Amino acid sequence: MAVWDDLVGQDRVAAQLTAAARDADALVTAAGEAAPAAEPMASSKMTHAWLFTGPPGSGRATAARAFAAALQCVSPDRALGGAPGCGFCDGCHTALVGTHADVEVVRTDMLTIGVKETRELVRRAQLSPAGGRWQVIVMEDADRLTEGAGNVLLKAVEEPAPRTVWLLCTPSLEDVLPTIRSRCRLLTLRTPPVDAVADLLVRRDGIAPELAASAARATQGHIDRARRLATDERARARRAAVLKLPLRVDDVGGCLKAAQELIDAAAEDAKQVAEEVDVKETEELRAALGAAAGTGGRLPRGTAGAMKDLQDRQKRRATRTQRDTLDLALTDLIAFYRDVLALQLGSQVALANTDVRDALERIASGSKPERTLRRIEAITACRQALDSNVAPLLAVEAMTMALRAG
Repeated sequence: MAVWDDLVGQDRVAAQLTAAARDADALVTAAGEAAPAAEPMASSKMTHAWLFTGPPGSGRATAARAFAAALQCVSPDRALGGAPGCGFCDGCHTALVGTHADVEVVRTDMLTIGVKETRELVRRAQLSPAGGRWQVIVMEDADRLTEGAGNVLLKAVEEPAPRTVWLLCTPSLEDVLPTIRSRCRLLTLRTPPVDAVADLLVRRDGIAPELAASAARATQGHIDRARRLATDERARARRAAVLKLPLRVDDVGGCLKAAQELIDAAAEDAKQVAEEVDVKETEELRAALGAAAGTGGRLPRGTAGAMKDLQDRQKRRATRTQRDTLDLALTDLIAFYRDVLALQLGSQVALANTDVRDALERIASGSKPERTLRRIEAITACRQALDSNVAPLLAVEAMTMALRAG
């Protein structure tokens, strides 16, 4: 099993990263314990900063983590001409499971990554790798950097430490500062084929082939969403409820009720995350600060600020969870109406929502393609409004009314 096995439908990207990992290994081998010189780095396929872009579900973070593992590969096969990234050696294994001392994976469940967190990363990036190979920083949500945090990161990318590699993941080039992307090597991933995603779910997660195929088709090749749909019955129930919405917006009352239910479902999702995570985090912090777990006793003097910081982070996480749930519902709605449009135009493309074909045909026969396009535009406008911090209920109500009016 190589580190690239979970990188689905990205053969060109895997080949490019493998070549870079070979050159990186050669630089480390040639330099011994000394830091590689700047010139060999500049003339090789390896560089100090990479930008992984691609649509949601394309595997940006998977590619970055696999590359990080390949950079840490210590397989003896490398000396015999084998490519780094065996997947079995201690370097590969610990990097992939998240325990390697020289690989820092940064992901956030908050709305943004701020200056404080970014300065901590930059400080770490200046350290020499403990294992003598590379210090690798994988930032899975680089698009969530605030402007100030982006400027902090820019300095580190402009003047990198000799053995530090930055791997930044964003949906598109426009999601990072122009000054940062100009200093990174770009890798663009594509949405993987539906069949390849279904095969991954069967092979990696043990999903039944029929369910794997259905989940991959419904999410149109989005790997993470497909896995969640295949493994989480609640996710399947939420999707089924969302796909009934187009049949429920015949009048104003139906529109407003459907909007409220979408908001309530998103709030419930955030509540479930809070119940699973917040209590544990709070008890762990209380114990760390010196309060007995579960007693509700007073915290030591001077520790109230740490508890307030945790509560603030939990509130921000709840807000992001609610927004992400809403956005997922809107994505499912867009896929529904794209299927409607395909039926109206007589397209031969495979439908994503074959499990609700009766509803698709009913909507398709009752309207024209122009109306379907306006409905898709209304959903897209709702997503943009949510990104601009418009009140969620107001944005969703405007969308459902537009779905009715067409």
